[in-house]
Amino acid sequence: MVVPEQLPSPTCRDMSGRLHRSDPILIIRPSNQRGLADHGWLKSRHTFSFAEYHDPAHMGFGSLRVINEDWVQGGTGFGAHPHRDMEIITYVVSGSLVHQDSLGSNALIRPNEIQRMTAGTGIVHSEMSPATNQETHLFQIWIKPERQGLTPSYGQKDFAAQLLSGNPGHGSRSRTAEPAG
Repeated sequence: MVVPEQLPSPTCRDMSGRLHRSDPILIIRPSNQRGLADHGWLKSRHTFSFAEYHDPAHMGFGSLRVINEDWVQGGTGFGAHPHRDMEIITYVVSGSLVHQDSLGSNALIRPNEIQRMTAGTGIVHSEMSPATNQETHLFQIWIKPERQGLTPSYGQKDFAAQLLSGNPGHGSRSRTAEPAG
């Protein structure tokens, strides 16, 4: 995992004396140096402080609050739970994840698909690994929104055809859901 350093970008002078910002510093943070949670049914690596893992040196980066790498045992998952004022992105690496929420969304997220959920004023959702004989490997990213109180919404996009074709505009499917009324 590569994480941008949280220090201000350094400046330097070119040959004419003009000030320029240099490239941001990147820190490579191997998996074994990130926070670990092992709940039996869920194993998770936390890039930033999350739940019981607290590391004052890694609290987030700007509006980026969470980057978790999760392995969910088949037939288990996260029961219904609320979120508010957060943008949540889920990428399934292997296995699959069933998402259900208070907007009425009911979707299966497969490898090479990205799900995004705007929690906004409040949403309740669950995420389950449906196949009892297959673990689900995923990344979840949480980003603080530019403003609070957004309308909750859900969207999903399949990138499999694009990845296979090498053409970024070829063959993607999108699904979205927003509250009725």
